[in-house]
Parts: sequence; structure tokens; C-alpha cells
Amino acid sequence: MPTLPSPATFKSPAQNLLRKPLCKILLLTIFCSFSYFIGSYTNAPYSSFSHSTARLEDTNCEFQVKKYSLNTSRKGVQESLNFEPKHTLVFPLEDTPESQHLPYPPCPKNYTNYCPCQDYNKERLFSAERRFHKERHCPEKGEKLRCLVPKPAGYKRPFSWPMSRDYAWFKNVPFKSLIESKKTQNWVRLEGARLFFPGGGTSFPQGVKGYIDQLKRVVPLNAGAIRTVLDVGCGVASFGASLMDYDILTVSIAPRDVHEAQVQFALERGVPALLGVLSTYRLPFPSRCFDMIHCSRCLVQWTDYGGLYLMEIDRLLRPGGYWVLSGPPIGWKISYKGWERKASDLEMEQKKLEDLARRLCWKKIRESGPIAVWQKPTNHLHCASKLKTWKAPKFCVDDYPDHGWYMKMEACITPLPKVEHIRHTSGGSLEKWPTRLKTVPPRIRSATIEGITTKTFNEDDQLWKRRVSYYGSVLKYLNRGRYRNIMDMNSGLGGFAAALSQYPVWVMNVVPYHAKNNTLGIVYERGLVGTYMNWCEPFSTYPRTYDLIHADGLFSMYMDKCEILDILFEMYRILRPEGAIIIRDHVDVIVKITKVTDRMKWNSKISHNEISSFHPEKILFIDNSQQ
Repeated sequence: MPTLPSPATFKSPAQNLLRKPLCKILLLTIFCSFSYFIGSYTNAPYSSFSHSTARLEDTNCEFQVKKYSLNTSRKGVQESLNFEPKHTLVFPLEDTPESQHLPYPPCPKNYTNYCPCQDYNKERLFSAERRFHKERHCPEKGEKLRCLVPKPAGYKRPFSWPMSRDYAWFKNVPFKSLIESKKTQNWVRLEGARLFFPGGGTSFPQGVKGYIDQLKRVVPLNAGAIRTVLDVGCGVASFGASLMDYDILTVSIAPRDVHEAQVQFALERGVPALLGVLSTYRLPFPSRCFDMIHCSRCLVQWTDYGGLYLMEIDRLLRPGGYWVLSGPPIGWKISYKGWERKASDLEMEQKKLEDLARRLCWKKIRESGPIAVWQKPTNHLHCASKLKTWKAPKFCVDDYPDHGWYMKMEACITPLPKVEHIRHTSGGSLEKWPTRLKTVPPRIRSATIEGITTKTFNEDDQLWKRRVSYYGSVLKYLNRGRYRNIMDMNSGLGGFAAALSQYPVWVMNVVPYHAKNNTLGIVYERGLVGTYMNWCEPFSTYPRTYDLIHADGLFSMYMDKCEILDILFEMYRILRPEGAIIIRDHVDVIVKITKVTDRMKWNSKISHNEISSFHPEKILFIDNSQQ
């Protein structure tokens, strides 16, 4: 007979409810719901300014906050987000306790147009051979700027695009050198308080529009095949400004030389530009990035130093890309007297140039009047066989053709990716613009960069659409034409810039030298532009040249590499008055950054990201409208 449990161990069904799975689930659900309710009540669905003196509702502020909840049912805006008691990240600011709350001082007035890495005073310390003194020579650690660069007296908000293409306020860029020295060539004119850019130039006697009309007879400017262009020795960037009529994005470069403030004029007009020179180091771009490279009397010694500079152009040109040259020696038969040069010297110079281009396997398309056009081959199959018989430069053995940060140029041909057939395009062909922007780039399709696949590209594209939509709900001027020149300090795959393509803006996509992956080639294959950069150094631009600066994870990347304070001072230098900054990073980093931004007299607010108020990544929105 089976043994029955004793009365002491036996329990009735009513006493064993907790052993039933359904009851356990029900109680757990009730407990979790109650915890979520309490958490929702004590955490803000949206954020406010990090200091009480700048309220979200202030109508003078650049930020417009819409009262809606993120992932909760509670509506409204909490007055402040205070993370300080919970986060104690060590942040090297090199301040004494007594000075930690004092505003940072302004720089002396003679620093108004200070370019740290292109400082006139430093140039004299370096050799002028091959214009090395015009390269980047940045301040050492003890020399770095620790003050706020002032704006010039009478500074006004720049004209909005597209009016800025033709006009700028003289007091914003108060330089008369080009106005006087290029008066007969119509580069720029002073009309009262405004500068006017009529589209003239040394090689544009009929105006830049007439010049481009000649060029498009040879080069397919309006077919979408040409999207990214480099203009070497850009003047005031009238060439790049006019190409925007064809939906072509041009990076204009020029050194800081006797033609005062060329790059500053370009950026004031709303045209992409960088301080740069062909000297010793490669230009800060990846290989195969530009559809066309242009030089209008840029006075580069193309055939000197073993053809070094033309080989750098070859490295940057996309397979099948175009090189356009106007000015000496092109058109020497007609123009040698005006140039005050001997016809025989110019004839010899052109022969040397033609020979070098041939040995690079370029094909001359046409020379007409002042313009000559060459085309780079789509692959090196034929070229490889010709180089065996020609007295030609050898192929480089460098395994890093995309490296462009303080990498010395070499007199050799950068080899193109191998192909199996003469009709194939090395590295893969690109779609025409604007299809190119959303198409998976060849560098991803060929698995050139480890860990970046078609799936990650598409996910990144969707991610930045959501993020930019969120930014637009906070920065009320993002879609109203206030911002024209935008910088992404850590651009990744260019998703931020791609999501902004619907607006009348352009983005300088910066891939940091310290980034895990070198993705700048991918950025260019999307039809966007950018540059390499080590953010422990100042950027190659003038003060007040960007309307909006975006930094995603940048400060975490540089936390143990250099002083974060110096990066913030550099952001202050290049940001325009009435500009804005968006910083995405871990909450610990964001909280510490606000200690600096408050002392810079910037209005700022910490916001949750678009995912959740519980996510450790936060966003710092900075408003410079009070400067």
C-alpha cells in the first residue's frame, strides 16, 4: 500500500499557487510594470539645457524643442538632466581649482584670422625648397592656443546660399590684396560693404561660365558621371562654385600665400575648400577618389622632381577620370607674350609635360584654346606591358595607396586594383550621381575593409536617417538654410552627410587618423567629399568657416591621445558665430565636456539620444548664437 505524505509536509492547492508557472508569470509582469512606471516618472523623455540660465523655451536660442515623448507615454520636458553625482570620469583639463569656473579669455585681436598650422611666423623656420614651408607645421604642445579666437569688428552673418556664391560681407573677410592685385582679372570686387564675385580669373577672360562651356564640350559635366572634383590652386573658388550648377561637388585647395585668404573667400561663399599645397606629403585624400582634377594656372611644377606632383594627381584620379590643365604651357603659341615668357621655353615645357602624361598611360583627349584634357586609363593592363619597354616610372610597391596623412610622395605610379579583362574598371565601376549616393560602394562590395559589409552599409544608412530626423526636431534651422558649411569630425561611412543630402548643404567628411577603419575611400565612392585628420592638431582652415560641426564618438576616441580641451578650442576657432555643434558620446564624456563649453560661454543642453532615455549615449547640442 503506498505511503501517504504526513500532514506536516502536505499542503492544500491554495497554499501552492506560487508553484504554478502561470501565476509566476503574472506576478513578474505586475512587478516589472510597476518598476517601469516608477522609472518613467523619474526619468525625462527629453532633455534640457545643462545649466539653468539657458532655458529651452528661450526664443533667442537656436534650439526648438517639441514636446513629445520618446518611448514613454508621458509628455513634457524635464527642466534638467543631472548626471554629475553618478559619473566621475577623469578628464585632463589642466586647470587649477581656482580657475575651473572662470570664462576662458579672448585671444588678442591679431589672432582673428589665425591658422595654427599655416602660421606666417612659423614658415620662416622651414625650407622654401619645394614649398615645404607651406606644408602643415603645427604648434607643439606648449604652443597651442588656449584662448577664444575673436571675430572681426563688424562681423555679420554670411549671406545664405545661393546668394553667398556671389556675395560676402567685406568685414567678415577684410582683405584687399586680391581686390587690388587681380583688379583687371575680375576675381573679386568691393561694392560698398559687400564683396562681389563676378566669376573672373586669370584663365577666365570670358568669365568662368564661358570657360566651363568650353570644358563641357570635352568632359561630360552634365551626365552625372562626374561628381567629385579637386581644384588645385583655386583662387576664390569660382570654378568650384560654378560646377554646382551641374550637381558637381568640388574641393578647392590653395596654400596660404601672397594671394591672401583664397580659401577663406571660398568658404565664405559656401564652397568646400582646404588649405593645401603640393610639396612634400601626399594630399590628405585616398587613392581613386576624384572624377576630375583641375588646375587653372596653378603654377605647379608638374614635370620637376621626377614628375612627382603629376604622379600624385594620378594617385587621386579615379580610373577613367579627367585631368584638366589651363594656363602655362597650354596655349603658349598665342599667350607667350602676355606671360612674358620665351616661346621656346614654353614649347619645351609642354613637350616634357606631354611625355610625362604618356608615360603615366594617360590619353590626351583634346587641346582647345587655353584648355587641355587628359584621361586616365580604366585599368593598368596595357600600361603594365608598355612600361616594360618605355623609359617610364615604375609602379609603387607601397601597400597603402589610400594613406594620405603625412605620407611622403614618391616618384612612382600607384598601381590600380587588378582586373581580368581590358574592358573592366579597376576597383569597380560607379553609378552616376545621384544613384551613386545610395548604392553600395565598390570598396564594400569587394570586402576591401574588414568588417564592413553590404548589410552594415545599409544599416548605417538607415541609422543616420533616423538620427538626422531627430536632430531636425531640435535644431530648428537645420532645414531652413541657416547652415551651409558642415563638418562631420568622425564621418565613418558618410551616413550623416548622405542623410543631409536633401538640404542645401555640403559636408566635409573627416576620417580621423586614429579611426579603426580607413573609410574615406568609401565616402568618395558615394559621391561625397572629405579629408583625413589627426584631431590632436588644428584643422587646415581659417577661423569661422563652418556653420555646423558634428562629432560622433570623437572624444572617446581621443580621450587618451591628447588634450580634449585643445579639440574644443579648435572647434571654437572654426565655428561661425550663430553656428551649432552636435556631440554624441558616452554620458561620462558629455558631462565633462559641458564643464568646458560653459566656460566658453556657449549655450548647451544635454539630450537623450533617439533610442531611449536609458541609453548611455547622450547628445550635447551647443548653440553659438550669443557670440
